[in-house]
Amino acid sequence: MTQPQVLAFLILGGMMLLFIWGKLRYDMVALLALLASLAVGTVSPEDAFTGFSDDIVIIVGSALVVSATIARSGIVETLIRWVVRRVTNVRWQMTVLVSSVTLLSALIKNIGALAILIPAAFKMAKRSGASPSAFLMPMSFASLLGGLITLVGTSPNIIVSRVREEMTGEPFGMFDYAPVGIGLALTGLVFLQVGYRLIPRERRAAPSLEEAVGISDYNTEATVPEGAKVVGKTVAELLGMVDGGLVITGIVRGGKRRGVTLPETVIEADDTLLLRGEPNALERAITVGGLELARQSGDGSKEVLGIIETVVTPSSLLVNRSAEQVNLHALHGVNVIAISRAGHQMTERLGATTLMAGDVLLVQGPSAVMPEVLENLRLLPLAERSIRLGSVRKEILPLVILVAAMGLTATGVLPVAVAFFAAATLMMATGAISTRDAYDSVEWPILIMLGALIPVSEALQTTGGTELIGAWLSSAASGLPVWGAVAVIMIAAMAVTPFLNNAATVLVMAPIAATFATELGYAPEAFLMAVAVGAGCDFLTPIGHQCNTLVMGPGGYRFGDYARLGAPLSLLVVCVGVPLILAVWG
Repeated sequence: MTQPQVLAFLILGGMMLLFIWGKLRYDMVALLALLASLAVGTVSPEDAFTGFSDDIVIIVGSALVVSATIARSGIVETLIRWVVRRVTNVRWQMTVLVSSVTLLSALIKNIGALAILIPAAFKMAKRSGASPSAFLMPMSFASLLGGLITLVGTSPNIIVSRVREEMTGEPFGMFDYAPVGIGLALTGLVFLQVGYRLIPRERRAAPSLEEAVGISDYNTEATVPEGAKVVGKTVAELLGMVDGGLVITGIVRGGKRRGVTLPETVIEADDTLLLRGEPNALERAITVGGLELARQSGDGSKEVLGIIETVVTPSSLLVNRSAEQVNLHALHGVNVIAISRAGHQMTERLGATTLMAGDVLLVQGPSAVMPEVLENLRLLPLAERSIRLGSVRKEILPLVILVAAMGLTATGVLPVAVAFFAAATLMMATGAISTRDAYDSVEWPILIMLGALIPVSEALQTTGGTELIGAWLSSAASGLPVWGAVAVIMIAAMAVTPFLNNAATVLVMAPIAATFATELGYAPEAFLMAVAVGAGCDFLTPIGHQCNTLVMGPGGYRFGDYARLGAPLSLLVVCVGVPLILAVWG
């Protein structure tokens, strides 16, 4: 073993120990590994930052923006809403949720797909009286399996594709993963139908902020513009479109409030509806009904810059006064767009409602001046919550852009990096997602880790380290049949993933697997696919993949709960995945 090989192995070993130690963030570990490689000379200064210009970084970053835009559009909520109303049996709810997150994870990054459907899981759990923990872990595992189906479903697939291109000159295509991925996803779906019972029934999340402070609903008002979907419909029809959680407390027509609002009351253009309900219900009413939030501004501006949830303190200037009395928009540049008060039903117009200490307000205004305004008004901001009331949601456009991007990559017209970069840019340019929200949706630590680790992993190849490990593995596996060799690689990737980020696992394991295949005299595709499957299937811990981490708090899970459901699923993946890989790739 040469000195550069020894140094490359030492840096790799130290990096893995730091990952396992967990005291430093994974992006910082990757940066330290790159710095160490530069210091000892295994990475040259000229190659140190080539990883940040790699296509992988562009694809992953663009996929995150696309995922956030699809989530923001509400298209998935619209498609699944009718199912939520009709399905009350826990097993059938499980089928709907697991199938939906699997399918969606094939189209966008699996963490984004899971985040989109978590609210639906809570709603279904509430309807059936089950604990959300019965749904969330199976959904997380299903999102990992769904990510195996396409190139952009998960980061390991993108990295493995690049390794294949370096070895053979041809990358894996968008749907080359589908035969194996679909088979494993169906296997997981069948298992999770029964396996979810392995999750302890008593698992429940701690009460949320919303539950703790009792913010159950808001009072707001919205105008009915010409051509809105609800014009000519009755109040009962609007409530049916929203699917519960909403009450119409009054209608203002011609400047006068109608005394009684009956279900058969017909809604007309230019009406102002006084609404009361949960934020999600209010948002659905505004979106599906084509309504516009009423504002206290005299210019009729519809610009949405930022919304924050605040509490009126006893010393606030708004106590015992209304937004109109303090001329809130003219003097401070902000609007009150909704009010929540325990046991309060709005009887006055929003701007004329007298405010009290303890009221919870949704305040809208320019983000740059919001902190100063809140301080001047002595409003206490609550912990940040995702409230999109009044935001513009374009349901169909992001889906059209995504389908076009996938079609262009599937037909070979555009490379994946170009297609998804174009999709993310078009979504921002068309207003489907704001530039600020797009940047906020990018997991910058992941991109930093990828950019830093690419030259570190390449150093293992340039020093001959991967050939050395491949020779060791081939010697150890010399008596194994080909299925045994593929299984060894898959299990090794599964074993490493809980301690490394899955993208880091592939950066380390893919070159080793390719060399291992070459040493045994096999084509590399089956072994690279085994790495992708192993790295994408961390079912044993809450820390190996972001999806598992995302559901740990909401599901009230403990560390050991993951292995209870994940160990048998991991065994199934190996038993089914190895034959599938060999059948497809030979």
